Amino acid sequence: MKLLSTNTCAVTHDLASVTTFDPASEVDPYSVGLDAERKQQIWEAVEGLYATGISPAVTFCLRRGGKVVLNRAIGHRIGNGPDDGPEVHKELAHPDTPMCLFSASKVVTAMLIHKLAEEHKIDLMVPVAHYLPGFAANGKQHVTTANILAHRAGIPTIKGDFDAEMLFDTPRIVDILFNAAPASRSGHRAAYHAVTGGYILGELIRVITGMDAREYLAETIQKPLGMKYFNYGLKPEFRGQEAIGYATGLKPVGPIDWFIRNALGDSLDRVVEISNDPRFMDIICPAGNIYANADEACRFFELLLRGGTLDGVRVFDPLTIRRATLEAGKPQFDGTLLAPLRYSHGMMLGGNPVGLYGPMTGRAFGHLGFSNIFCWADPERDISVSLLTSGKPVLGTHLPAMGKLLTKISFQIPRH
Repeated sequence: MKLLSTNTCAVTHDLASVTTFDPASEVDPYSVGLDAERKQQIWEAVEGLYATGISPAVTFCLRRGGKVVLNRAIGHRIGNGPDDGPEVHKELAHPDTPMCLFSASKVVTAMLIHKLAEEHKIDLMVPVAHYLPGFAANGKQHVTTANILAHRAGIPTIKGDFDAEMLFDTPRIVDILFNAAPASRSGHRAAYHAVTGGYILGELIRVITGMDAREYLAETIQKPLGMKYFNYGLKPEFRGQEAIGYATGLKPVGPIDWFIRNALGDSLDRVVEISNDPRFMDIICPAGNIYANADEACRFFELLLRGGTLDGVRVFDPLTIRRATLEAGKPQFDGTLLAPLRYSHGMMLGGNPVGLYGPMTGRAFGHLGFSNIFCWADPERDISVSLLTSGKPVLGTHLPAMGKLLTKISFQIPRH
């Protein structure tokens, strides 16, 4: 990754030549209270994001009223990274191309925990140590599952000599977290738990159900809804179809590099390298390695938007969705991400007058993923959205285009 470069990929002037979609899969926008011009403006904003060159592949799905308005891919799943020369084989992305959701996976893991609460198999307000006695070590005896879901458990990072390679050794990470001393008392301070909380939630699932998180997700959501990829990791038979991640944007230096290492445990380049390692597709990383195509990610948030039932299949009780999307506390300046955020027990919430998902999105709920993945639902607009990107910038020239896209969605789709 070059230091004084925007580290962008080559962008053709003919965007249609790198765009793939099935027109038959998209409904007439008039049938969901929109029109062709509004739909086109949203898609042009997606094209504008891709045209910044920050992401070799972008896949995008938007539903309104439960119907697919847009489900498209633009760019290349492999072969058009910033350092890829003309000799490197390029392959177009497609709407079916699986991508890693990274931290957007947290919502799925959280909903598995909420499902256990719905079935009275776990009490979110009971200390984690009630279910995992070893977790009580070094002052964590009062940490609840609710604290973990809301990023208030006091263990936002793995202390010591952490290397991203450790992600491949789940028992070792779990042991470290069980023996960790909290940085703050439980419930006191919001500090984003990038990977740590997920491992504890995964252990809760394993101990309570007797299944690992991958098996429980398959049984609870993936199979009932007929999803091809939607699970932790990627099955060997699907490998070679996924979008490859690329470190793009301005090279993080100084405080920005410290921020990334503090939040993710390693450098940007190293984290991207690890995410492309086949071993990353083998493991279960509850906080960050669900693979899905954009339609599947969108369907999951549509499931939540519809009160837990989709296509005639009931997965969650409506009260479970309500509990999962309620604000967990007053908005705080997050101690890890260094920004004011609204959390529920498992999600990042929108805001008014401006929020993570655009202007006037106070009722929206969803999650961001490393680093420009956005997945959310907005009850006021009756939409579910997934924006999956293979470029992994922290800073870059794409930021105005991203803001424009979120604004277009908010302004072109009226609130009820």
